[in-house]
Order: sequence, then structure tokens, then C-alpha cells
Amino acid sequence: MSAPLPAPTRDLDQGLEDIRTHGLAIVPDLLAGDTLLRARDALYRAAESDRSRDREQKFSLDYAVDDTNQRVWNVLSRDPVFEDMAFHPMAVAFVRGVLGWPALLGNISANITGPGGGEMVLHADQIFVPEPWSSDPQGLNVAWCLNDFTEENGATRFAPGSHKRNRLPCAEDGEIETIPIEAPAGSAIVFESRVWHKTGHNRTNDERRAGVFAWYTKPIYRAQENWFLSLRPEVRQFASDDALVLLGYKAEGLGLVNGKSPM
Repeated sequence: MSAPLPAPTRDLDQGLEDIRTHGLAIVPDLLAGDTLLRARDALYRAAESDRSRDREQKFSLDYAVDDTNQRVWNVLSRDPVFEDMAFHPMAVAFVRGVLGWPALLGNISANITGPGGGEMVLHADQIFVPEPWSSDPQGLNVAWCLNDFTEENGATRFAPGSHKRNRLPCAEDGEIETIPIEAPAGSAIVFESRVWHKTGHNRTNDERRAGVFAWYTKPIYRAQENWFLSLRPEVRQFASDDALVLLGYKAEGLGLVNGKSPM
């Protein structure tokens, strides 16, 4: 019987096999040094700005009474460092390997779990797909660890084997065992859209835990974030061809204008 969590790997083929077997892969050391520090600083500044200006928007799967858990939406428009995550070559390689190409970047947002907070409704990301699901995942999440993800500070938790149930969790399942996905800061946790998961409970007294979640889907689904309205113009202006496809500005088959890609 395989272990619930796969060993961290930088090998793409092994990572794709881990996703097939476990529903997820852990890729270490993708962010380091000044890049990691800049990303962490940019996120915490954005979070502070949202809260101080009363612009914070709750996530429907967070518990409404928990103000220690903060979502920061559309980080792609907050600082260029988040572009490096959304369009990172390793992230795009996993998207191609799991979803095929073209694909869409549905959203890239962040979750900050404060001391004493966290916990969310156990769910799977392809909640919009009618059940029963096929064995072909419709989306992929790349979660960037800006702090160490530990059981104590509220690391994302998942239900082992849940990606093979091809449905959402329900009341008849009773108490569902989940385990923390522990990974050091700078890692990426890549998990497919059928995996049951949730934010963990931060049991520390003084430690915040931040993650940036880039969500990708097959091209037949509408993006969660409306990039045509919310994206900073310079992100599109200087985007690579792969980035333009992920943002929906370059089209193949769907989203055409008079029979051809709009860009």
C-alpha cells in the first residue's frame, strides 16, 4: 500500500504519476531567496491593504464567523511576482500533462490563515461539474507555499484516495479522515480537481501561514476571475504566448472572433 503523501520531486514524469496515484504532487524549491521574500511581502501588503480599506471579500467555503482566515483575490494584478507563479514553466508543464492544451487560468488568489483560525468546508474544486465525475480531472490547482506548511499552522489537508471517488463529499460519508500536506516554504503542491481538501486549523499562537493558489481548467469552462475586466493592462501587454492562452486572449477552437484567435 502506498503512503498517503508522495515524496517531493522535481521530476515531471514522477510528479504526474504521483497525481494519478495520490491526487497530488509536491514540488520543492521552486521559490527561494529574494523571490520568496518578495512574494511573501507582496501578499501580506495586499492583505493588509484589503482589510484596512474594507475591500476584503469572503470565500463561500470559509466559515463566515472566522475572521482570522483571509482571502486575497486576483493577486495577478497586485504584483508582478505573482505572474511568475501563474506562468511558471513547471506549473504550465503540469497543466499540459494533466489537462492538455489549451487550458485556462481560472483564478489565482491567496489564503492567509492566522493564529487560532482556518478550517473550511471539505470540498473538491470541480464542484461545478455534474456527478458522477469521469476519471479525467477538469481542473488543476498549483498551491505555492509562501510559508512552511505544517500541521500546526493550518496546512491544506486532503482526504487520501478521494480523487478516485469521482464525486463531492456528502453527509453519508460521516467523519472523513484528512491529513496535512506538509511542505517547506518555496514548494508547490499540485493537486487535481477531484481531490477533497480544506484549509487546516492553525493551532499556533503567533504564526501566519500563506499560500497562493493558481487554479487552471480545461478551456470549456468559464474562468472564475474575469480577466478581461480585472487584469492590469501591462500583464496582458507583456504576456508570453502561453500566458495569453491561459488568460483567454489567444484562442484555439473556442473563444474565436470571426473564426480566428483575437490575438
